[in-house]
Amino acid sequence: MTLEQIEQFLKSLSSLGPLPGIFVPFFEAFLPFLPLIVIIAANVNIYGIGFGMLFSWIGVNGGAICIFLICRKYGNKLGERLKRRYPSMKKVFGWVEHKGFTPLFLLSCFPFTPAFLITIVAGLSKLPFHTFLVSFALGKAMMILFIGLISFDIANLFEAPWRIVASIIGIIILWLGGKKLEQRYNSKT
Repeated sequence: MTLEQIEQFLKSLSSLGPLPGIFVPFFEAFLPFLPLIVIIAANVNIYGIGFGMLFSWIGVNGGAICIFLICRKYGNKLGERLKRRYPSMKKVFGWVEHKGFTPLFLLSCFPFTPAFLITIVAGLSKLPFHTFLVSFALGKAMMILFIGLISFDIANLFEAPWRIVASIIGIIILWLGGKKLEQRYNSKT
């Protein structure tokens, strides 16, 4: 799928308002072979930088929340079976449960990280929902901000290098804020 194909698809559904801009990233959570970067770029170019990023963020997080809750509700036996069959999975689940916030946040910031797998592992583990939600939502906000700033009016990107600098500064600020939130969560437990 190319950016032009996705933009044409979303434009053909423009009579539905923001719903296509929300539901296409939502379905990408369930169909990880869809190109999320291209979907975000299309949303930003169709709905504008603010609404395009907002619709993408709502859709991505909505899909991840649904996957997390499905795994949490129906995946207990699968998680236990994986731990018994593959001893290394016990370490993975333990690592996610004890160090959950920062790794989930950082992995969610990067556009090529398999969010589908991250969400499934988090859902199968005993990671608290609020830790998953905050870390994933903040990480995806940074990823979408970065992609949105770069892909919006990409022809003029080098005439406005502040967009690249702002993306990098935003990632650093949210990472530092994430560390503070992690300390707060760890002190409560």
